Amino acid sequence: MKSQQSKYPAVLKLCAAAVIGLGANVAGAGTPTDVSPAAQRAIVSDQTDRIIVKYKDESGPVVMKGKMAGVARAASPLSVTRKAMVERAGQQFGMMVRESHTIATGARIFKLDRKVSLTDAAKLAADLKERDPSVEYAEPDRMMHPLFTPNDSMYNQQWDFFEATGGMNVPAAWDKSTGTGIRVAVIDTGYRPHADLSGQILAGYDFISDATIGNDGNGRDSDASDPGDWTAAGECGSGEPASNSSWHGTHVAGTIAAVTNNGSGVAGIAYGAKIVPVRVLGKCGGYTSDIADGIIWASGGTVSGVPSIAARAHVINMSLGGGGACDTTTQNAINSARSRGTVVVVAAGNESQNASNSNPANCSGVITVAATNRSGGRASYSNYGTIVDVAAPGGDSGAAILSTLNAGTKSPGADSYAGYMGTSMATPHVAAVVALMLSKNPNLTPDDVEARLKSSARPFPASCSGCGAGIVDASAAVDAAAGSGGGTGTTISETESNNTMGTANSVTTSGTTVNGTMSSSSDTDYFVVQLPAGKTLSAALTPNSSSDYDLYIYNSAGTLLARSENGTGAAEAASSANTGSTTSPRYVRVVYYSGGTGSTSGKYALKLTW
Repeated sequence: MKSQQSKYPAVLKLCAAAVIGLGANVAGAGTPTDVSPAAQRAIVSDQTDRIIVKYKDESGPVVMKGKMAGVARAASPLSVTRKAMVERAGQQFGMMVRESHTIATGARIFKLDRKVSLTDAAKLAADLKERDPSVEYAEPDRMMHPLFTPNDSMYNQQWDFFEATGGMNVPAAWDKSTGTGIRVAVIDTGYRPHADLSGQILAGYDFISDATIGNDGNGRDSDASDPGDWTAAGECGSGEPASNSSWHGTHVAGTIAAVTNNGSGVAGIAYGAKIVPVRVLGKCGGYTSDIADGIIWASGGTVSGVPSIAARAHVINMSLGGGGACDTTTQNAINSARSRGTVVVVAAGNESQNASNSNPANCSGVITVAATNRSGGRASYSNYGTIVDVAAPGGDSGAAILSTLNAGTKSPGADSYAGYMGTSMATPHVAAVVALMLSKNPNLTPDDVEARLKSSARPFPASCSGCGAGIVDASAAVDAAAGSGGGTGTTISETESNNTMGTANSVTTSGTTVNGTMSSSSDTDYFVVQLPAGKTLSAALTPNSSSDYDLYIYNSAGTLLARSENGTGAAEAASSANTGSTTSPRYVRVVYYSGGTGSTSGKYALKLTW
């Protein structure tokens, strides 16, 4: 946690204790009663047999403006002293702990001799950090899972594309963009070859490091195809039911880029785009550490022992998740991807709970997607809350999302199509629209994309509290990307003194860019927006390449509503929705953390859209 500057507004005198914790698992909380056994498996497991440990003196990715220089070198063998501390920490809890491998963030993965609860794994990690002052952080290597609900009923129409009430206005967008030239990484279970995906799949990679989870007889390799993730009863934990293979990644890929206008099957939203399959989920799910390496590799970063991707993905789709706070490992990987310009789109989760309890939905710098039903209201299972950015069709009882699949119940079978429901299905709708936007305007940054998605979203036709700015409108989003919609605003200059909420500069036009300056290391700048009811304020801060400035949003009482605290040269993004019935002020604060100051070296740009 950054500590040089307080995140609390100057109008208040507050003190707070920093608490570092690992979120407890909430499997089963708020699960819809009609969820099938396969959907129950989609909720995060409460056990792991690995922990992630990052030492302070070991290099992770070196992030520079717009790219990553790469991992400095492969990790050397663990020193005798550190190895002894790891072993003693394990003995304290009756566990044998051995080193497994390193990941692209610079962290080491340690394998336990058995599966333990996340609570016990967190205690082990905390004990190791307390024993060894050279540990930067230690955390359980949590299992993530697909976030979908299978549905046996087949539907011969894709209502989610074109219906006026619950659809996304996709056909109107196709007249302006089909996603040509854009690569979308699907970080998921891999893919199955399918006639409706012919020519749409680029070379990917299998990042599953555990051969049992991989179900393909080996660890990591260049084959990202999906052998099936079926499980026997009890295989994923005591009492867990048997489940058939989900072919989840194939379903997601079809929504994004299925072959279109070929006279058969289904259409893809961004059928001019290409899919980069990144396999991280297998039997019982996938490890956080493998997912982090997949994120870094797909966005053009360096992963030790893995050939570099031929061309980075412009968009990452993660229809997966688990419970608890955003892991440091995951956040570092997302920051790395964003530093290279990759947009990261994630599912809000399927537990019908506040998405702040779902990871990676609660990570900074992602576009978090809730699911709507055919009536345009919140799907019964969908997570919700202030961290949700936008919503898209995910299906619900009686109206699922139709896409490509495989007929095999265990091993692969014939090509097929099926209807699934879940935030897993909503997320690729948004990732595909992002591909349409970037094809129209490849100069958009991740923060530009998020702001224009939100400002162009349409109002909900039914109840969808906590679902973000609205339902994504594909046609309006493409217009916004091109600068012909979504609130293009104007450009103004910051006016000093604006160091308190009472002296905040007023911003009255959506889409306004403020050119500001950090005059000194103690400077802080406030801006106020009178946010209309039902609107969401999106703030995007771009510092100069050598500086680290942070971004916060407050209400009129000085309560912190949102924040973004990335590293040097990295863009910041935060948002806040006005869910009330009247206009309400939002105070946006830019705070110096490190780097340049003054009229030459202290420049930044702040874009405010609602």
